[in-house]
Amino acid sequence: MKATYHKYILDFKKPSGTSRGILTQKETWFLVLESNGKKGIGECGILRGLSADDRPDYEEKLQWVCDHIHLGKNQLWESLMEFPSIQFGVEMAFQSLESESPFLLFPSDFTSGEKSIPINGLIWMGDEVFMKQQIEEKLAQGFRCIKLKIGAIDFEKELQLLHYIRQNFSAEQIEIRVDANGAFSESEALIKLNKISGYQLHSIEQPIQKNHTDMMSELCKTAKIDIALDEELIGVFSSQEKEDLLLKIKPKYIILKPSFIGGFRGTDEWISLAEKHNIGWWITSALESNIGLNAIAQFTFLKQNLMPQGLGTGGLFTNNFDCPLEVKNGQLFYNPNLNWEVKIDDFLK
Repeated sequence: MKATYHKYILDFKKPSGTSRGILTQKETWFLVLESNGKKGIGECGILRGLSADDRPDYEEKLQWVCDHIHLGKNQLWESLMEFPSIQFGVEMAFQSLESESPFLLFPSDFTSGEKSIPINGLIWMGDEVFMKQQIEEKLAQGFRCIKLKIGAIDFEKELQLLHYIRQNFSAEQIEIRVDANGAFSESEALIKLNKISGYQLHSIEQPIQKNHTDMMSELCKTAKIDIALDEELIGVFSSQEKEDLLLKIKPKYIILKPSFIGGFRGTDEWISLAEKHNIGWWITSALESNIGLNAIAQFTFLKQNLMPQGLGTGGLFTNNFDCPLEVKNGQLFYNPNLNWEVKIDDFLK
């Protein structure tokens, strides 16, 4: 078996704001396997400044994987514990190689086009006018669940946006999730959480920075809004550490990004622990290309979680790969009548 890795830069259609700044480009890496005339592809979706494996030796580790591909998927996964995005790329590449078609990783009623996955519509940070415009677009597109990134503009203006939505749409009509990306300070977090709880929100993701577990636990206990952990899960590698974290903080939900938490196997481990302790969960992409998003979506469908998932980011880039994924009426569909425009050989040139 031969393995190679390839860098690819995704360009955003519009600069996209998060609490960590404005994104105009997103780096990603592809792992290509060749064996007996077949090829498989996996995406190592790193997000600089956030991924646990944002390290100077990242590319060196990709080369190590290529040099040791003979070890096989399981042994490589175990050896890559501190490189969760590469764990995911390895899993995806082997699954792709072993599949009948390199992009049909998990055949199901989803990939046959019979069933879809409910998703949330993502509202990016920006000024009030831009955010309001996005909200109106998502509602017109049939979304029944929207997720707003908050924490980058004035908090009072964010409250006005929530008020604007609730003036026009009840909680039964539109479910609102908000994501603070750790933007609230510990001193103001509870006050802000209790203020936004008045707008009948589903939940808030990561109100304060990760690794402040005492405070996060207190917020989960006392805030009037359900809290979901997101960044908090990054860099937590052993099963015991994962369970200890959940038992200490006791969140209502956890949000699972396969690229950040060790791929399919890492996600399954978190799901098992969450369900053991009656914690809800959903799966979210993390700005992967459509190649990674496709794998995550096919995997997610098999979990049969009826909550809206966070899988609607494929249309953000100008140079993404055309694929059979389609978003209609707030649902993600796989259209088997559409073909992938990209061929794995394109990465080998």
